[in-house]
Order: sequence, then C-alpha cells, then structure tokens
Amino acid sequence: PMKPHILLAALGLLAAPAMAQDTSALVGPGDQAVVAVVPHDQLAAALAHKANSHVLTAANLAVEGNFRDKAGDPEMHTRQTDVFYITDGEATVVTGGKYAGSVSSRPNQFHGGAITGGTPHHLVKGDVIVIPAGIPHQFAEVPKTVSYYVVKVEIK
Repeated sequence: PMKPHILLAALGLLAAPAMAQDTSALVGPGDQAVVAVVPHDQLAAALAHKANSHVLTAANLAVEGNFRDKAGDPEMHTRQTDVFYITDGEATVVTGGKYAGSVSSRPNQFHGGAITGGTPHHLVKGDVIVIPAGIPHQFAEVPKTVSYYVVKVEIK
C-alpha cells in the first residue's frame, strides 16, 4: 500500500509542477533532490489545451493535465499508482473487478479489454481518487467533459 507521506508528496506536486519539466527538474548537483515550481498559469494552460499534457516527468513519477469528453478504455498499471484530482466536470470511474482481454501496450501497462464487477465512483470537481498499482480502472461515463490532473507514482 502507498505510504501517506508518498501520497502527500505526490499531491503536493499538483500545486508546483512545470510544463515539460523532466527528471533534471527534481535532481540538483550531487543527485540532491530539488523542488520544481511552476506558475498556476502554466498548469491552467495544460488543461486549456483540452488534451493530455505532460506537466512534469521524473524517474519515479509523472504529473499530467488531462481532458476527456467521452469514456475511455480500461487500463491497469502493475507498477504505477494513479492519483486523479478532478478540476472541472464529472465522470464515473470504475475500479477493480475482473479485467480480461487487455493487451500490453508497454512494460507493466495494459489497455483495452473489459472490466466486469468493478466498483463505480462518481467524481466531480474537487474530488480525488487514488488507484493503487495493479487495480484495473476505466473512465466508464463522461456525461459532458471532465478535466483532471493525474499524478503517476512508480511503485518498486
């Protein structure tokens, strides 16, 4: 299970990541960790594009600004925990259940297929959902649109 301090660190990045920052944004001289700070207008721009935008990437995490106007395919990450923060709109995300018929899109990542018997979660602006590594999930319903940040934390 994800430790609380890791979750808090991941959520803290929502307030301070940068457009297209990479691993070097979090590592300074001598491999010492540094803080990445990005103005709110750059974060707002990521969501205004109405597309998926990488806001920050590092060796063990990524922050993205995402937009959806329809349901998505089921997916599962065996070594990555997702933290979604809904910034606008609403959606129903299904988690858990039996996941079958997927294909591996890259190492430790599966997409497609179907989830049966999962738990639906109706999410609205301001909601946060944490989906641990190994749990299948899907944006099953998007009535109009939904914008959200996702923090992807690599689990070793």
